[in-house]
Amino acid sequence: MSTHAVATLHQQLRKSFRALADNQRAWNSVLAECAPLLGSLGNLAEQLRALDGVQIARTPLARFPDLRDRLRCKLLQAVDVVLAKLTEKTESLQTVRDAVHGLASAAFQWYEQNADLLDLATCTLRSAAAPSIAELLEWLQDADSYYRQQFLRRRNLLQMLRPDELSELESAANWWASIDSPDGDELISEMLFRVAVFVDSG
Repeated sequence: MSTHAVATLHQQLRKSFRALADNQRAWNSVLAECAPLLGSLGNLAEQLRALDGVQIARTPLARFPDLRDRLRCKLLQAVDVVLAKLTEKTESLQTVRDAVHGLASAAFQWYEQNADLLDLATCTLRSAAAPSIAELLEWLQDADSYYRQQFLRRRNLLQMLRPDELSELESAANWWASIDSPDGDELISEMLFRVAVFVDSG
């Protein structure tokens, strides 16, 4: 066992979990920003549906023959604006996903390059102040998997939304919420809690 190798890996892991905490906050912040946008999509879809159901020809507005088309155009433009904003949020989520993947990959790469200096007993040794190296690496991998799956499901949902598919726009907020994984986010919070003393010690 190399004491220097252990100390260096511990420092790498501390940095990784500090960054993971920052990325969890960034991820949850973006999700919070998406909620009202998805609500707006549903409202716009309802307005488009209501517009389609109005018999303008039977109202005083009949003297404006192109009114329906102009209103529909404005509503569709508003839908496009909201979808564009959601695309920007998706890019922010991808940034977090990529960052977490980078953290896990860097830690595993360092471990693999120095595995001959770290015996099994060292990697599975834990204490009251620090989880084992094996646990820390596994938790980073779990975080990587969680954010990867969450990102793909949310991106795929947004990619299927079309301005002229009103039912999908109306259901988008519920579909988005169904992707939420409280257990997954709680798992991230729990692992950050369990490494807090370890992270603060270095």
